[in-house]
Amino acid sequence: MHTDQIPLDADVVRALIREQFADDEPVEPVETSATTSYVFRVGAAHSARFPMRKTDALESRRVLEREQEAMDRFARASTVPSPRIVFVGRPGRGYPLPWSVQTWIEGEVATPRSGASSHGFARDLADLIGALRTVDPGGRVFSGSGRGGRLADHDEWVEHCLRRSESLLPVPRLRDAWGSLGRTGRTEPDVMSHKDLTPFNLVVRDGRLLGVLDTGDFGPADPALDLVAGWHLLDDETRSAFRERLDVPSDQWARGGAWALQQALGLVWYYERTNPAMSDLGRSTLERILRAPEFSL
Repeated sequence: MHTDQIPLDADVVRALIREQFADDEPVEPVETSATTSYVFRVGAAHSARFPMRKTDALESRRVLEREQEAMDRFARASTVPSPRIVFVGRPGRGYPLPWSVQTWIEGEVATPRSGASSHGFARDLADLIGALRTVDPGGRVFSGSGRGGRLADHDEWVEHCLRRSESLLPVPRLRDAWGSLGRTGRTEPDVMSHKDLTPFNLVVRDGRLLGVLDTGDFGPADPALDLVAGWHLLDDETRSAFRERLDVPSDQWARGGAWALQQALGLVWYYERTNPAMSDLGRSTLERILRAPEFSL
């Protein structure tokens, strides 16, 4: 998927886990749509995650330590189970970076449509976001990296995505949509946010939310950021119920649509050939935004 991607063989993973973590647990690759880590199941209770992309090993270790703290904070606030890091492994066997072992969350990974019409699922998502917002940021504000700060900071990236999508998407409509939604004002302070509530980070069963994955970036951001879940996962009726349960004002709702638009635009062209599930997520999210009656796009 990436030009700087590290190749990783399952036998190397088994050897590292056997040498450093557990020598008597079965280890099998997990087929996922993950874009940053290789994932392996370790016995019944754990998963191992190996970063995909080349980076400095010392910095990678510091990132894992920050993620461990964030994941613990998230787990204490979350309305459903989420993983915790139980072990950090050393590079070895030709693999150059630290890696982690986390607790396993049972259930099925969501899709853009698996809970789209479930009002129970919409309530679960709203209650999760509401619970995360109650965590005190402790004086911290958005870090400045990634989504969650000023929408205008992403104008250049959005335009790049639009140019790359000329043959893939209705670019004029999407450019107009960003011009409208991406200029929405903001007065609210940052709140604690998951920052990436996509289907592939949610665990579901029978139309209900069972768990949340990839929680290591839990931190302060625009309160509209986690509202992307409504656009990635819900149909018009259930998304309206989701909004009502969270009591989201119009400007914040429009910014949530803008964050979802920014993310989805990057997914379609970047993963078109290498990760079709991610590319399809981008398409379905953009379709929901363009047909939303409250935006008249």
